[in-house]
Amino acid sequence: MLPEIDTRVPGVVEEEVRSIYLSMYPEGTRRTVSRAFSWAIRFFSGRFADYQAIDARYHDFEHTLQGALCLARLLRGRQAAKAAPEVSAKMFELALLAILFHDTGYLKRKEDTEGTGAKYTPVHVGRSAVFAREFLGKQAYTEADIAAIQHMISCTGVNADLQGIPFQSELERILGFALATADLLGQMAADDYVEKLPILYLEFAEAARFTNIKVGRFAEYHSAEELMRQTPAFWETYVWPKLNHDFRKLYTFLNDPYPDGPNPYLQRIEKNLTRLRRRLTPDAVPR
Repeated sequence: MLPEIDTRVPGVVEEEVRSIYLSMYPEGTRRTVSRAFSWAIRFFSGRFADYQAIDARYHDFEHTLQGALCLARLLRGRQAAKAAPEVSAKMFELALLAILFHDTGYLKRKEDTEGTGAKYTPVHVGRSAVFAREFLGKQAYTEADIAAIQHMISCTGVNADLQGIPFQSELERILGFALATADLLGQMAADDYVEKLPILYLEFAEAARFTNIKVGRFAEYHSAEELMRQTPAFWETYVWPKLNHDFRKLYTFLNDPYPDGPNPYLQRIEKNLTRLRRRLTPDAVPR
């Protein structure tokens, strides 16, 4: 069983990810993970350049922390399974940065006072890649490092053209798919996922309103209840096939024990979907 981690507290998540990193790379340093989290806290709290603190209520900092924790656990499981190619400490660091940056596209600049960052939902992946370059370009990262992070971020797009992403290596591709897997599992397995679905609807509604989108996922829901009713189908027809085919079943590295043990993330998701179905299904009237 995985330990219970309070993803509302950045320091708690950081400590767990650092523990995982050092267990995988005993020669590594605490600074690697601490620096990445300190940067994330800095820009999500509005302390970088002319950016405001995150004001999207579903895609908030906790959402990012949930994904980061899931990714670290997945990569630990993959290493324990001795899967090839091996993830070096450097590539683990780049993947961690990628998931910490993957939703920075929801951040607004100081002069942007209209609406919330949710209005950027349709374009947030591209904005996140640009933000990563803007921030990391001021740090000691090479062009290849920054490109790798941008490619991994690109995998998280709902309609991402995975074949069109110019990965620099097969390992980079795998890490991109691992990141996208963790992004989906981390949020859907959260204890309050069902309760936050109405907030997700409000983000979609705002995105549709600001971008005048008439079709597609951001405008197809006419109410929070409709989004909630369609969520089980979203899992069955989009997420589950995506995890199994596009993302190569990387979620199985979370199975405990690997390869045939139970998967705590899938168990929690199924629990959430069951709870959601019960909430939306009126009690049968006794005859």
